[in-house]
Amino acid sequence: MNAPIPHLAPAAAPAADRSFLQDVLGGLRAPRKQLPAKYFYDRRGSELFEAITRLPEYYPTRTELAILDRYGPEIAARLPPGSGLVEFGSGSTAKVRRLLPHLTDLAAYVPVDVSEEFLRSEAEELGRDFPRLRVEPVAADFTKPFALPEDLAGAPKAGFFPGSTLGNFEPEAAAGLLGSFARTLGHGATLIVGIDLVKDKAVLDAAYNDAAEVTAAFNLNLLTRINRELGADFDLDGFSHHAFFDEDLARIEMHLVSRRSQLVTVAGVPFHFASGETIHTENSYKYTVPGFRALARGAGWEHACVWTDPDGLFSVHALTASTIRRH
Repeated sequence: MNAPIPHLAPAAAPAADRSFLQDVLGGLRAPRKQLPAKYFYDRRGSELFEAITRLPEYYPTRTELAILDRYGPEIAARLPPGSGLVEFGSGSTAKVRRLLPHLTDLAAYVPVDVSEEFLRSEAEELGRDFPRLRVEPVAADFTKPFALPEDLAGAPKAGFFPGSTLGNFEPEAAAGLLGSFARTLGHGATLIVGIDLVKDKAVLDAAYNDAAEVTAAFNLNLLTRINRELGADFDLDGFSHHAFFDEDLARIEMHLVSRRSQLVTVAGVPFHFASGETIHTENSYKYTVPGFRALARGAGWEHACVWTDPDGLFSVHALTASTIRRH
């Protein structure tokens, strides 16, 4: 059992904690319990995700890196000269490093991530490795409006959104996020985005249920964070990781499954879990190339180019912001 943690009174919490708390309480009160996937990424969660990307079963990262290595000059050529490159949800800098040797005239690189400690560490290391590159990290939730550095106001903008993160959003929300990126970057901006493709179910199921159980640890770490930051008393031994591919919806679903009937409190609020009841923690939608083109077009982006691997596992797209939708 976890050691008891003093309860955090909602009214006494800092603003960021209040938002976290409200999202958790709202998700656990829903008819089907759920938690927002964005809260996976505290420092430990970010470290576990980086470990996931190196697993043999997890094809997306190595496949996307191979695409960036093979087509790096072509991808870089799509960015306007002297542009400010904004990476949404930057996490590790492993992918942008593949492009930077081909981007010798960037005004600046702006990594944006909610995990501030990890963001600063990665930015400092990148600055040491690319001393001529101006690195201006922004600690922010990229799903909400945020301000770019003022010194980039006159520079053309480009966005980088690798890793198939867009697939974690419901299609309508994904379109809304693409629209938000267009508003942040401005008319005519370029966006380079990674999109995972529909493929054999067995490949997908294995990628999210690795033999080393790192993905399970990543999923369960969300409960650890809730315990630590929100005064909850989740017993991690009382929950297990479960992920599967829903072919009808073309998405991976990740859940935490209650192993028994149990009562959990979060900031003093009780929640009952029946044996076998789940908390839905993440979706990962998979697209066809035509399907993603249609989604992007509906969000105000014109499709310029796509690069894929020989096996058709993954894709990297270049988009151009053609229509800025204010809401």
